[in-house]
Amino acid sequence: MEVDFGPISCCSKEHQRIYQEWFNYADYDGDGRVTGNDATKFFAMSNLSRQDLKQVWAIADSKRQGYLGFKEFISAMQLVSLAQAGHEIKHDLLSSDVDLKDVKPPVMEGLDALLEKKKRSSKTSDNDLNGGSLVKTSPSANWFSSKSAKKVSSSSVTSIIDGLKRLYIQKLKPLEVTYRFNDFVSPLLTNSDFDAKPMVMLLGQYSTGKTTFIKHLLNCNYPGAHIGPEPTTDRFVVVMSGPDERSIPGNTIAVQADMPFSGLTTFGTAFLSKFECSQMPHPLLEHITFVDTPGVLSGEKQRTQRAYDFTGVISWFAAKCDLILLLFDPHKLDISDEFKRVISSLRGHDDKIRVVLNKADQVDTQQLMRVYGALMWSLGKVLNTPEVMRVYIGSFNDIPVNEAAAGPIGKELFEKEQDNLLSDLKAIPKKACDRRINEFVKRARAVKIHAYIIGHLKKAMPAMMGKTKAQQKLIDKLEEEFAKVQREFHLPPGDFPNVEQFREILSGYNFDKFEKLKPKMIQAVDDMLGYDIPDLLKNFRNPYD
Repeated sequence: MEVDFGPISCCSKEHQRIYQEWFNYADYDGDGRVTGNDATKFFAMSNLSRQDLKQVWAIADSKRQGYLGFKEFISAMQLVSLAQAGHEIKHDLLSSDVDLKDVKPPVMEGLDALLEKKKRSSKTSDNDLNGGSLVKTSPSANWFSSKSAKKVSSSSVTSIIDGLKRLYIQKLKPLEVTYRFNDFVSPLLTNSDFDAKPMVMLLGQYSTGKTTFIKHLLNCNYPGAHIGPEPTTDRFVVVMSGPDERSIPGNTIAVQADMPFSGLTTFGTAFLSKFECSQMPHPLLEHITFVDTPGVLSGEKQRTQRAYDFTGVISWFAAKCDLILLLFDPHKLDISDEFKRVISSLRGHDDKIRVVLNKADQVDTQQLMRVYGALMWSLGKVLNTPEVMRVYIGSFNDIPVNEAAAGPIGKELFEKEQDNLLSDLKAIPKKACDRRINEFVKRARAVKIHAYIIGHLKKAMPAMMGKTKAQQKLIDKLEEEFAKVQREFHLPPGDFPNVEQFREILSGYNFDKFEKLKPKMIQAVDDMLGYDIPDLLKNFRNPYD
C-alpha cells in the first residue's frame, strides 16, 4: 500500500525556472521563505478575491509554519492559476484529476515590469560589489551559537518556529540554566531540535513487526534493516531522509550540529554503540522520520540487564516524537516487567500513543475477538486510566491479507483499520507545527515547576550548621516537600516529576549550591505563556483573515 502525503507540486523545468524567479522576488527578506506580509503584496497581482487568496494560503501553508518555502510557493501559484481558470479552490484540488504539468503559471499583473526593474538594479549593485556575492541565511541560523547575542529582535522572526526559538533563548533557556533543568529532566534545546522533521517511534516486543511496518510504508528496506522471527533489531535506528543510502554510527550522529540527537550523549558510549542513523532518499522520509527500537525483553531475557538506561532513552525519544506506536501480535499479548517500565516512561505523552494489533490475519475471526479482549484487559492493568485505548487491528506487511484465514469480514475490517492508521500518519506533517507549540508549552510548565522545587530546597537549607543532615532529611521526605511546593504556589500535582527519579538525581548534588527562587525569571516565563505565544500565533495566522 502506497502512502501519499499530500500533493507534491510537479511542473516542467521551464515553469520551475519562472517560479524560482518569482519566488526570489516575493521573498523580500531574502531568507528563503515567503511570509504572510510578503504574500499579501505579491499575491495581490493575481487580482483574485481576498476569500480566494485566503483559501490559497490555507492550502499551501498546510503545516501552519507561517511562511511558504519554494515547494509550497509553487503549490500556491498553481492554485492561483487554477482559480483564474475558473476552478473552485478546495483542499483536494492539487491531488485531483488535474494534470499539474499542464497548469501554466498564473497571470500576475505588472510583475514582468517589476522583475525587469529589479534586474537593472541588481546589475548596478553587482558592479558596486566588484563581483562579490552575499550568502543569505535564515535569521535564526546563528541564534544558538552566538554567545553575545542575548537579545533577538522580534522583527527577525519569520515563522512560528523562529518565534519559539527566540522565546526559548530570551525567556526559557535562562531559567533552565539557572536551575539545572538539563541535569534533571532534559538537555538544553538546540537549533536542530526546532527544525527537525516530525518523528514516529515504534515500540513492542521482538518479532511484532516493527521493522516490517516501516518497510511496508516505504515499500523497501532501509539500509541495515534485518527482519526475522528472532530478535533482529538490537539497536535504536533512526530512519531519515538523506542524499544517498548509508548507515551512520551513533557516536557520529550525536555530535552533528544539524541533527537533533545531541541530547543522547548523556546516555554514554554504551548506548551510542547501540544507536545508528539510516539515511536514504525517499519522498515519505522528506516529511517524517521513523525510530525503530530494539524488541522489549520478556521472560528469562529480562534478567540480562542492558548496558544502558533503556527506559530513559525511550522517554527521551517520546518527548521528541509526534506519534508513538505500541505494536503487539496475537501470540505476544503478555506485558513484561520491562514493557511496563517502558509504558510508564511514556507518562505525559498519552496523546501520542497508538496501539497496533499487528499480524491479525494469523488468527480467525473468533480467535481475534478473544485476542482483542485479552489485549484490552492487559493494557487496562498497565495504563491505569478509565478511558479505553484506541487499538488499530491489521496486518502491516507487503503480503495480501489472507481472506481464507481472516474471512471476508476480517479482510474488510483490516483494510478500514489500516486506512484509519495511515490517515493518522498522513496528518503528522500538517500537525507538526501545532505539536511543536504543544511540546514547548509543556516544557515551559515543567521548567517552572522544576525551578519552584529547586528554589524551595535551597530555602529549606539551614544558614550555618547541620547542612548535611538537613539535606538528607529533605531527600528522605521529598514527597512532603513536593506537596509543600504544590500548596504554596497552587500548582497541579499531576505536573510534578517522578519522586523516585528526582530523589536519585538529587542525591548527587549539594543543595547549598542551588540558586534561590528568582520571581522575575518565573514572571518572564509566565508572560511568555500568557502573552508572547498567543501573539506569535496571532501574527502568523492566515494573512487574509
